[in-house]
Amino acid sequence: MEPLPTPCPADRIPDATGLEAFEAACKEAKEQRAVFIAVEQQGPLWTVKADALTAPQHTITPTAEDAVREAVALLIRSREIRPDSAAGPVDFVLHDVDSEGRARELAAALHAALYGDLEPLTRAVPPTT
Repeated sequence: MEPLPTPCPADRIPDATGLEAFEAACKEAKEQRAVFIAVEQQGPLWTVKADALTAPQHTITPTAEDAVREAVALLIRSREIRPDSAAGPVDFVLHDVDSEGRARELAAALHAALYGDLEPLTRAVPPTT
């Protein structure tokens, strides 16, 4: 498997559907010491998963944590993801995204935010005014 860039663009986000694919994506993130990111199909819907435990040297800034929490709250309020989705502090799960394309967009934006680039998250989940 080719190393993933950090942050990872949407078209390179691993599809971790199924135990074997999930384990392979997680193993690759651990070997790279990178924040794990993947999408997973669950029936007709998609889940975004991220976990910073695979990157023990990586620090998520308080600004990034706040931005991710706010984005997840907005997605829940708009009913784009389930209310039991998780917003950190080290693992992130966005349940019931309606399409693979949107799941990949959110995954790439989340991954970028966890690496300190909040612009993709702001584009993917515009703050309310």
